[in-house]
Amino acid sequence: MTPTGRSKSKVVIIGTGMVGMSYAYSLLNQGTVKELVLIDIDKERATGEAMDLNHGLSFAPRKMKIFAGQYSDCKDADIVVITAGVSQKEGETRIDLLNRNATIIKSVVNQVMKSQFDGIILLASNPVDILTYVAWKASGLPASKVIGSGTSLDTARLRFEIAQKINISIKNIHAYIMGEHGDSEFVCWSKAYVGAKPIVDVIETMEEIDFKDLEEIHTSVKNAAYEIIKRKKATYYGIGMTLVSITSAIVNDENSIIPISVYNGGAYDIVKDLYIGLPAVLNAEGVHHVVKLKLNDIEQEQLDHSANLLKGILNQMEY
Repeated sequence: MTPTGRSKSKVVIIGTGMVGMSYAYSLLNQGTVKELVLIDIDKERATGEAMDLNHGLSFAPRKMKIFAGQYSDCKDADIVVITAGVSQKEGETRIDLLNRNATIIKSVVNQVMKSQFDGIILLASNPVDILTYVAWKASGLPASKVIGSGTSLDTARLRFEIAQKINISIKNIHAYIMGEHGDSEFVCWSKAYVGAKPIVDVIETMEEIDFKDLEEIHTSVKNAAYEIIKRKKATYYGIGMTLVSITSAIVNDENSIIPISVYNGGAYDIVKDLYIGLPAVLNAEGVHHVVKLKLNDIEQEQLDHSANLLKGILNQMEY
């Protein structure tokens, strides 16, 4: 049961593009929630998407209520997931784009909060670390109740690449991407494990992998989105499944450790007042706490670099 006493699990998705609907479709297939509301500036599209999803309910693992709604439906939602945003125009600078998306996110969050919403806001719009900070500021909610998808998808990609390389189940790969969800992200190799075995020890005992492979894996993960976009113009299935894992951790009160975009709050010695990808314990309350890993000197430098980049962008914006 959620902290407010609601026993049903209700999610509102704002933005019915490919990311929002890949998430919705994954929720339907996994039976993650009891109620799903779709909101979009194009109301007819939201209605059509809800109709299409409803026609698959006969084959879903549980009964769900799915409909196109409005912001007032956020009032009793457990989670509001925001996937809305705009793409870059020709000749537009990155900061111009950021400011436009920040304006959209602030408008969306303001309308959500007018409904007296008191649940958890989950951001998937990019650049997710920056926009999660904007959403937090606009919401007035505690930082523990506003999160972004952060480096959770990057981490899933990392575990896939390692599993493929050494032919061990992906479920036994324990490793994290940290920092910005972007070019300055890094792998915390010093805390990467295969089962209970440090990956450094794995390298010494397996012919399938050596130290130079680690950097190749990191590069492959960092460039994964670019490679997918080059081939099919967008990425959406992976993030859809990732958002479901975050949702499950919340609605099922799991206390799961997931690397998300989270307010640091002093757990790591980096520049203050920003959101960044860090492993955090998630439950029905939102972020229970940020998991502090003992980073080596190189990893600390990488985290500092990533945090300083994000802070520099925030300082340039008009949010």
